[in-house]
Amino acid sequence: MPDLPPNQRSLLRRRVDSFGHAFRGVAAALRSEVHLRFHALATVVVIGLGFYFGISRTEWALVALAVGTVWTAELANTAIEALTDLVSPEYHPLAGKAKDVAAGAVLLAALAAVVVGALIFAPQVWALVE
Repeated sequence: MPDLPPNQRSLLRRRVDSFGHAFRGVAAALRSEVHLRFHALATVVVIGLGFYFGISRTEWALVALAVGTVWTAELANTAIEALTDLVSPEYHPLAGKAKDVAAGAVLLAALAAVVVGALIFAPQVWALVE
């Protein structure tokens, strides 16, 4: 690391450490959550289709937003489930509601992503079939 004053060095170190924590969180979720692995596979497929069909920059932006929204919702859902299990190991109606609402957010994000994917890719797939 370059010669930085101690307070700046520690600030930089904290920022670097934050990225490490974030990547560990994504990796942990991928290891433990089947749905997230499904979303990872879907992401790879969608990116492959995007390259295959040569989608526009605007379409790439929409795909990136859709994929990012699904991943964000799934990671938030995973965190909410873990925290809920920690603070309420036995069933509680509010704990169940928190989990259901978080799962609902994932569902809505995934449905919106399917709509985006259909609007972008369906015409191109249909043209291949005809």
